[in-house]
Amino acid sequence: MDSALTASPATGPLLQVQGVTLAFGGVKALSGVSFDVAPGSITAVIGPNGAGKTSLFNTISGFYRPSSGSVHYKGQDITRLPAPRRARLGLGRSFQNIALFRGMTVLDNIKLGRHAHLQTNVLDALFYLGRARREEAALRAEVEERIIDFLEIDHIRHAPVSALSYGLQKRVEMARALAMQPEILMLDEPVAGMNREETEDMARFILDVRAEWGVTVLMVEHDMGMVMDLSDHVVVLNFGQVIARGDPATVQADPEVIRAYLGSGDVGDLRRKLHAATGAA
Repeated sequence: MDSALTASPATGPLLQVQGVTLAFGGVKALSGVSFDVAPGSITAVIGPNGAGKTSLFNTISGFYRPSSGSVHYKGQDITRLPAPRRARLGLGRSFQNIALFRGMTVLDNIKLGRHAHLQTNVLDALFYLGRARREEAALRAEVEERIIDFLEIDHIRHAPVSALSYGLQKRVEMARALAMQPEILMLDEPVAGMNREETEDMARFILDVRAEWGVTVLMVEHDMGMVMDLSDHVVVLNFGQVIARGDPATVQADPEVIRAYLGSGDVGDLRRKLHAATGAA
């Protein structure tokens, strides 16, 4: 078990990324990246395509091991821990490209999120003995009475994922991450590919999961309107390096960010540019 890592609560930042460098051969995806995530905050990581945002998420969640630097969670170094142990500690995440089991139902996909926390052994599971029954009953109760209701997907709980719209699949993926009982919910482009109504719904869910569940949110997102409206803290990456960090207003006005990412520095202008690019495609 991870008792050494769960015994003492965090007294400072919930998550600390310190000097993280990640290289693939001779190519540096990340170079000396450092930032903190405060408990109860919504922190956004933004930057142009190829800036290293998803590589950073994969390093924090344990899919990549950095060449140098460290990741600390609740003051403890988790840099060398594998992804499943980080999930048990409280790091839950979604993915940029939906990673659901398309042939399974919504309910079964969500229940898989709790797998890292289950205590049932092979014998209990094989014969469906007491502990397996109790865990299954508790899991179903939480998923059906809390998560599904919270994300307003009761009407599709028994539908196969393959039959759902893209927006609903993203919502199911968030539900599966919540089933992991995260203290930090890591969302990789949660509204990518969504229409305006779906984006507004997801923004509401993100705010509510922080307010009602006390979950800290760390997200990568390209929708600048959503980032500026929701975030307490913004970290800007460019070519694998942090070029700015701070509250949304400070970051938006930063000259380095304006040159690297926002163009004119006006969020409305960025929206118009993105809309024009989408229309041209």
